[in-house]
Amino acid sequence: MANTVTSLCCVVLAAVVVAYAQRRSQTGASIQYERMGGDVTMQCGSLDSEASVTWKVNGTDVKARHREEGSRLILMEVDLSNNGLYTCFQNPNGERRDQINLRIGTSPREPTVMCRSNTYPKGFYCSWHLQHPTSIPTDFDVNVQHNQKSLEATRDVVHKNRCHVKFLEVFSSYPYRVNVTAVNALGRASTAITFEEFNIVKPDPPEKVVATPIPNNVRRLEVTWNSPSTWPDVESFPLKYFLRYRPLIRDQWQHVELSDSTAHTITDAYAGKEYIIQVAAKDMEIGTWSDWSVAVHATPWMDEPKQITSTTEQEPLLDTTPSPAPPSAEPHRAGVPVDGASSTLLSPLLWYSCYLLLGALI
Repeated sequence: MANTVTSLCCVVLAAVVVAYAQRRSQTGASIQYERMGGDVTMQCGSLDSEASVTWKVNGTDVKARHREEGSRLILMEVDLSNNGLYTCFQNPNGERRDQINLRIGTSPREPTVMCRSNTYPKGFYCSWHLQHPTSIPTDFDVNVQHNQKSLEATRDVVHKNRCHVKFLEVFSSYPYRVNVTAVNALGRASTAITFEEFNIVKPDPPEKVVATPIPNNVRRLEVTWNSPSTWPDVESFPLKYFLRYRPLIRDQWQHVELSDSTAHTITDAYAGKEYIIQVAAKDMEIGTWSDWSVAVHATPWMDEPKQITSTTEQEPLLDTTPSPAPPSAEPHRAGVPVDGASSTLLSPLLWYSCYLLLGALI
């Protein structure tokens, strides 16, 4: 057991040492970003272009398509497989002269930008993403303008591609302009959108949707829900709701629009059928409907089956005890008496037969 623990500790220690050595070896390496599909030239430090060097990648020989020209290494039509730590050694003594951390990628294309207010009238958020990955680190610069003023955009602590902006005023007639620029070592690209305040108001879906059957009502379901917790002031900025429901056996939804109410009774449900129910929310005057809430399932109340009792008199129970089998006749041979009584009756007949037969012969 002790030997096993010691061996395991040695393996872990060796892995830590290798990782630390690799980190130290890459600490002094320069990073070189190159475009995918092109040829890449790496120079071994400040050595003369005619110097003789040997190149390694991640500690092994370079196997990708390449050629060496003095102190330079040229890779052909690079892709992501060419990423790695390249090290050059000066011949003939093998002294390490330089390290290059090669990263292959692409320049960014225009990002997709979307802005939405789910906390009206406190503010709104904007999010963005790249439809085509760059494979190298890419940063984003965000600029928000309103009525010729720059607004502060606070980065989200959870979503790295999202920022939050506060409304300077409510019911403003001036549009907002948001510009997002994607930047990396190989290029940059921007997208700008312009919108008016009321066009981006969209609440989050209602929460805690519950559907329960109503006792003794086989066609009714009581549905309740809460306003979205992210909506800051339901009293001053009330929401209206849109309820949809359908039995699982059908594809067509039924809809009900409700004003300032967080409950509704479905009265036309099919008895005994399971239903799926969802709710959406919207500001009473501006914006668009939220996404649908999480679906809930419910079945209307069903009558309990009644116990069936017989109205006919119970017939007397039959004796099902089997009767004893009749005694078997004792086996016997023909002409052999079974008991003494038979012997008494047969003797005179036998003698009389013999007498007749004798008379016939004489």
